[in-house]
Amino acid sequence: DRATRLAQTILALGSAEYPASLAAIYDPPPVVFMRGAMSESRRRVAVVGARGATPSGRSIARDLACGLARHGIEVVSGLARGIDGSAHEGALLGGGSTLAVLGSSVDIIYPGEHKDLAARIEAGRGAVISELAPGTPPQPSQFPSRNRIIVGLSEAVIVVEAGSRSGASITARLALDEGRDVLAVPGRPGDPLAYGPNALIRDGAVLIRGLQDVLEHLKLEAAPSPGLSSPPDKILQQLKDSSV
Repeated sequence: DRATRLAQTILALGSAEYPASLAAIYDPPPVVFMRGAMSESRRRVAVVGARGATPSGRSIARDLACGLARHGIEVVSGLARGIDGSAHEGALLGGGSTLAVLGSSVDIIYPGEHKDLAARIEAGRGAVISELAPGTPPQPSQFPSRNRIIVGLSEAVIVVEAGSRSGASITARLALDEGRDVLAVPGRPGDPLAYGPNALIRDGAVLIRGLQDVLEHLKLEAAPSPGLSSPPDKILQQLKDSSV
């Protein structure tokens, strides 16, 4: 009743609206509370990483999410500072939708500086979701649990910058346990934020150098560049035929 009064949609395990991929994990949440919209027909990929990410890491996450969104892939992340926030921003920039999975209830946005981002996600055909009942504040113990929901909603997980014991590394290990593909952006040896991705690659994760590697792994063709209205060979031919 309280969720309904707060305009939250309730998805119960076993209902037709409950995401099938989430229901298939080992420990699916019995109930999911949601603000916004979620389409089961979409393909989804998670982009996760360090809260204290570098500017380079945030840029990589934003560009990957933007490219995925432009190819019709819904981006899943945790609305945290750093990589997560950049992934959501990138998906919106790419004109796509994104799902933000919280470690608090959906009526208590954490961190507070992402309230505007959460509102834009809801308005942009995406959703903010949580398994926690209305009025539940964030607690450290709730974040590892929410990571399984990120995994359950996604067909693959991309890790961009993560420490050895970070939440992103936990998410990646959960993804492997659930049979999801794990992709990682390598980093410079010795960099603390490169430890997680490099260790995942050592253990069999797919090394990605950029969007093209992700698209190839997902068996998607690269979209044409926005500025080209005709194939390059035709442009060259027009230049050759020009008297200018």
